[in-house]
Amino acid sequence: MPSSSSSQPSLKLSINNPNHNSYVSLSIFADYNLPVFLWTSKKILPDDNDNDALYTLVANFIEDVLKYCPNKSPFPVKIPRTYSENDNLIKDIFNFSFLSLTFIICIYEAPTDLRGSCLDTLKDNFACPKSRGVSKLLMRVLGSNIEEQWVRSINLAITNWITEIDRAANSVSLRTLSPLFSYSVSTFGLWKVQLYCPVMAMNVDKCNGGSADDRLLFSLNYHQLEGVIQLNYRVVVQEKWIEVMVNTDNIRCDVIKLLTDTLLQERGAGTSEKHFPSRISLQITPATLQANVISISVSKSSENPPREIGLEKGVEASFQPPNAVGLHFSAGETVTTSLKPWKFEQSVYGNTAILNWFLHDSVDGREVFSSKPSKLAMLHPKAWFKNRYSSAQRPFTRQGGVIFAGDEYGERVSWKVDKGCMGRSMEWEIKGWIWLTYWPNKHRTFYTESRRLEFREVVCLTLV
Repeated sequence: MPSSSSSQPSLKLSINNPNHNSYVSLSIFADYNLPVFLWTSKKILPDDNDNDALYTLVANFIEDVLKYCPNKSPFPVKIPRTYSENDNLIKDIFNFSFLSLTFIICIYEAPTDLRGSCLDTLKDNFACPKSRGVSKLLMRVLGSNIEEQWVRSINLAITNWITEIDRAANSVSLRTLSPLFSYSVSTFGLWKVQLYCPVMAMNVDKCNGGSADDRLLFSLNYHQLEGVIQLNYRVVVQEKWIEVMVNTDNIRCDVIKLLTDTLLQERGAGTSEKHFPSRISLQITPATLQANVISISVSKSSENPPREIGLEKGVEASFQPPNAVGLHFSAGETVTTSLKPWKFEQSVYGNTAILNWFLHDSVDGREVFSSKPSKLAMLHPKAWFKNRYSSAQRPFTRQGGVIFAGDEYGERVSWKVDKGCMGRSMEWEIKGWIWLTYWPNKHRTFYTESRRLEFREVVCLTLV
């Protein structure tokens, strides 16, 4: 892995066989005149008859990546032996897991003069389509529990890297790294999209109140967005067309800390200062057979909220200056509207179904993602967004996330497709945006911001 200048040292990989015994190990080192070793694998016993050494090394790579996660995994790393039937798959997993480990080692262990150029090379490898494809395969191999630990380790490293670049006022862009990690699963009757992204890597959509202090920024930055989009679908064959019906099963969005509570308290503004979900937007579009789509229908009407109108009357009497007596009457009208904090809307554009969830300010009814509270509200201890994760009226889970399930948001969207497409496979695009907003919780500040993440995945179904 050469650095930008051939005259400078670089990071290299070596295979060690001390004393020419039967055991070997791998090492990553900086090739200065006096080599600096940054990582060494466990000792392995090569065996030409099976892939034991390969599996041992892959498990070693994964375990060492997980060591950088603040929450240690209680689950052992097990790579299913079924992959031995396909040498290319296990080799791809080997290469990607080693690439991931090298990326983390470079961020945390590499000397400063090597780090920048080596990371530039590594991020290009991370961004290529093959690596992203293998990463999705690796997640299925690891299982959901270790998957979460793996992604948190990687995203913590990315956050530290971005922080280092920001401090150096470097103009290098991290967008080519694609910090968003997402994948989709299509199975009979279910589409699932899983996504992760460091908060610090999300685009800033709106920012108010000047700049945040260092302790607040520390707490805000060291979190990641974790989201799950689960949609149920059903294919029904009618007399003259095929109907594809899609409805919400679960949409979950959480903002998860990347550091321990102790570190967030010591160096930051605490664990309760973090972003919260304020808007989620999904677009579901037939990506193939569009010319065969006859119509699209949504099942939720536009809002028609009830309004309670009451009339208040008051009488005031007062004495005016000498020689005059005045009696003043006043009447006022109050309008009370019952609104839930989250508003759900369906709409249609062409063959695309659009689903939107908006969080509204419980005081003035404005959309939170595009507005800011008044300074008076930010100082008021009983404002709805103060102590927002423990209040009985909170519009979030106690952990600060949201869950939209079929009990309240199960309305369906349906497409009618030409019956001549019977038996054919259809690809569908699920495109979405998630907004996270920060308003002060317990920390005294006037700083507010909203960040936005965009994702896109392709799922499929068969018209039978």
